[in-house]
Amino acid sequence: MKKILIMAILTLALCSCSDKKQKTIDKINTEIAAGNFAAADSLIDGYIARNRLSDDEIYGLNFQKDLMHRKRLDFRKDKEDVVEYISKYFPEVDDAMLEKWENTKALEAMIIDGKKKYFNSAARNLFRIDKDARKRKIEIDGEGTDELQLLLETHLPEVMEEAKKSAIRQSSPEKMKITYTLTLPANTVPANETVRCWLPYPRTDNRRQTNIELLSVDADSYLISPDEYPHRSLYIEKTAKENEPAVFKYSFVMSSAAEWFDLKPEDIKPYDKESELYKKYTAERSTHVIFSSLIKEYSDKIVGDETNPLLVSNKILQYIKDNYPWASALEYSTMANIPEYVIENNHGDCGMVGLLYITLCRYNGIPAKWQSGFMLHPGDVNLHDWAETYFEGIGWVPVDPSFIRRSFADSDVNAFYSNGIDAYRWIVNDDYSQELYPAKKYPRSETVDFQRGEVEWNGGNLYFNKWKWNINVEYID
Repeated sequence: MKKILIMAILTLALCSCSDKKQKTIDKINTEIAAGNFAAADSLIDGYIARNRLSDDEIYGLNFQKDLMHRKRLDFRKDKEDVVEYISKYFPEVDDAMLEKWENTKALEAMIIDGKKKYFNSAARNLFRIDKDARKRKIEIDGEGTDELQLLLETHLPEVMEEAKKSAIRQSSPEKMKITYTLTLPANTVPANETVRCWLPYPRTDNRRQTNIELLSVDADSYLISPDEYPHRSLYIEKTAKENEPAVFKYSFVMSSAAEWFDLKPEDIKPYDKESELYKKYTAERSTHVIFSSLIKEYSDKIVGDETNPLLVSNKILQYIKDNYPWASALEYSTMANIPEYVIENNHGDCGMVGLLYITLCRYNGIPAKWQSGFMLHPGDVNLHDWAETYFEGIGWVPVDPSFIRRSFADSDVNAFYSNGIDAYRWIVNDDYSQELYPAKKYPRSETVDFQRGEVEWNGGNLYFNKWKWNINVEYID
């Protein structure tokens, strides 16, 4: 009887302890949701100090602190900063106008520790997202010259003409030499500490990207991840030296071909729904490819009764083009569900609309996957994300939900990016949110994509604000 009583008391004590811990976790989550980051930081520190937690629990709690720090970095502008920029185009700007734009999500702000803070690119984004603001800016500044548009107006018709004559639907490749450099400033970490660095590296398992030759690596030793890893990287370790920057640098050449399929609805065969490919690439995947009620609602709105995979894909792309303008994005790691963010905020950058496209395709039974790396157009080199869609009887087809927003006079050219891609691409990733090689010890700076690189040392992850990256592209005739 005594033993039973002791067990009962222990059980009650454990339950009481568990309830108390859960209440603290709930309180932490409530404070984070309210933007009370200082209070949440304090609660997390106290919770870790007072409880015996597993390494995974401590890791997760510290990552919550890290995410709050990242949001603080993203939202650093005050009202005065925003008004100063907006008043160039709206001298009459007042609180009522700001409130209207905030309510429509055209001007992004959040309350952090009781103060309203604006996203760093909020003012500029306003003139990308809000139609009236965009019109006003064009009236004052003019249209400007879009050099990339001029390049594509020549490049795409040439690609299409070549692809029509090619059995593999490709054009002649562009050959490029790429030098990638990541620099960690002097004394960022203590001298003699080991700095671990992952740099983006070209995939060798894609038919559009060939003749890859590594020319040089500024390191005594390095590791290149196998293509089996969806995020392809070149890994280097260096010892930090006092008063000297740590520089991670390498060069390679590659050939990149454009591809265009000129698909028609009747080209698409019924899917083999029992195949492993179909099951994998029509499935949900945490945390961003989720068939939520919002996704289902918008799928019904966009797709309707259409069942042909190509026409469904085209409807999704057209909806993205018509409704979600490009705008500078928050860091992906700070967004809980990127496709839903796009829908709720009425804008998104390349990767954001890419994930929305992939999610809507998968929900409609169309295999789709993430692909990313860099856009390497002369004069317009930058990070970029797109997608690939699988059509039965055809195979994997490149689709660029961001570039589909561009308009061309020729209707065939206008639809190019719905089943094609230009030659100026560097493919690094064939999926999102995957492991690096070798594995990182600390949380990644970018939890979805892998382009700029990742850096850490024994003291923790080194976030993007701690280092700089640079890419140099030479075009070889």
